[in-house]
Amino acid sequence: MQTNSRKVEHIRMIEQDSGTDRDGRYFDQIQLTHRALPELDLASIDPSVEVLGRKLSFPLLISSMTGGDHELVRTINQNLAMAAQQTGVALAVGSQRVMFEHAAARRSFELRRFAPDVLLLANIGAVQLNYGFGIDQCRAAVEQLDADGLYLHLNALQEAVQPEGDTNFSGLLAKIGDIRRQLEYPLLIKEVGCGFSEQDIVGLVAQGIEFIDVAGQGGTSWSRIEHLRSQDRHNLGMLFQDWGIPTPMALRQAAPYRDKVQIIASGGLRNGVDMAKSVILGARFCGMAAPLLKPAMESADRVVETIEALRREFITAMFLLGVPDIAHLYGNERLILGDCT
Repeated sequence: MQTNSRKVEHIRMIEQDSGTDRDGRYFDQIQLTHRALPELDLASIDPSVEVLGRKLSFPLLISSMTGGDHELVRTINQNLAMAAQQTGVALAVGSQRVMFEHAAARRSFELRRFAPDVLLLANIGAVQLNYGFGIDQCRAAVEQLDADGLYLHLNALQEAVQPEGDTNFSGLLAKIGDIRRQLEYPLLIKEVGCGFSEQDIVGLVAQGIEFIDVAGQGGTSWSRIEHLRSQDRHNLGMLFQDWGIPTPMALRQAAPYRDKVQIIASGGLRNGVDMAKSVILGARFCGMAAPLLKPAMESADRVVETIEALRREFITAMFLLGVPDIAHLYGNERLILGDCT
């Protein structure tokens, strides 16, 4: 029950404390080249992209948020799934560890009926591989969601400051590699808001990992959230609330390995312009969670409105850069006028 109740606590902390969104605005430091003569018809721009065999209307992933046996959690996930189906974007669920500890939580991950055509990604904490989880749990997470792939998320900082954290990360890289070799589905590795160093990326690539979500610093601080949950006034969560590698820098760390691994950008993206900058820096698609959480608590229609606004922003950025499709945007750093990253 502890994991289940923690999911709702996390949502309430985000609601109550605006400071959990660190709002780093690191993408604002990147200046793009405006085209006064884009030589394009705005209506003809094609922002679609194919990922893991699914076509996305534009490169948006609704990033991992929540799951568990609570009406609020079920409502959030169902609204996100219905909106993803309507708008043609991808969806990753929150950690599914809860469903192995609390069987009733499985309902919150039964989303394929709401999103039959959507790229869906399951999710388990990688550290659980050191606490009894293995290939059976990984397969079960994918099958519960009828997912297209599995995220293993890395959250060393969150676990370190969490009162009940699982902090044995030793030997984890090799175990991730073992799962990669055994799992019949695509395996994606992500951080939860602290980014990846080049050393981490090299290690993951050596284990055969083909998808990395850099999830850099600049957005939601899980360290701060755990501080707010803690009863210990000496909890370290506030001190480390801005720890990590900002997302644009994490994308740059990953750039030399783009021929071996597909990069996903998340962590502090807040609009379609941030998405465009991420694709220019080498992201195949882009994850957002915080801008969609409050709408998901209201209705699927509110989520759709937010996604459609993001799409308009993204397409407008493409138009003003003079690029007709994703192929001309991806990795095209000639579009960068200057930056301070």
